Amino acid sequence: MAEHHFRLKADWPGGRNSTGSIEAGNLQTKISIPHEMDGPGVGTNPDEMLLGAAATCYLITLAAMIERANLPLKEMGLESEGIVDVTKGVITYKKIIHRPTVALQENAEETDYKKLHKLVEKAETSCMISRALKGNVEIELQANIT
Repeated sequence: MAEHHFRLKADWPGGRNSTGSIEAGNLQTKISIPHEMDGPGVGTNPDEMLLGAAATCYLITLAAMIERANLPLKEMGLESEGIVDVTKGVITYKKIIHRPTVALQENAEETDYKKLHKLVEKAETSCMISRALKGNVEIELQANIT
């Protein structure tokens, strides 16, 4: 069994509307509460970082699966959306929607497209971030495969 440890250092100078910073490996950025939640909107925020973690994990997992399946990938990309609900002052990260776009090369066969459809779904359930969120945040896929 292998364990990987990731570390983050955070600095926060004061109250709710302050601007802090984080450092974690190659990630170094300012942090604050987003404008949407009446904060200063400087740098990134937990909502964006959770969305970024889920999106990049999904995309990298899908890319690895496509490579392992030897599918003739032409290009791929992803747009993701996070939905945060605020009801009676309680903030809940409700849903993440992944919208992957995957194109196979012109020489792709019908069997390649069938595999790809399965992998697009499987990558979401295989991604470690999706598994960590399971039962707490709904994750939906809206794939565009060409």
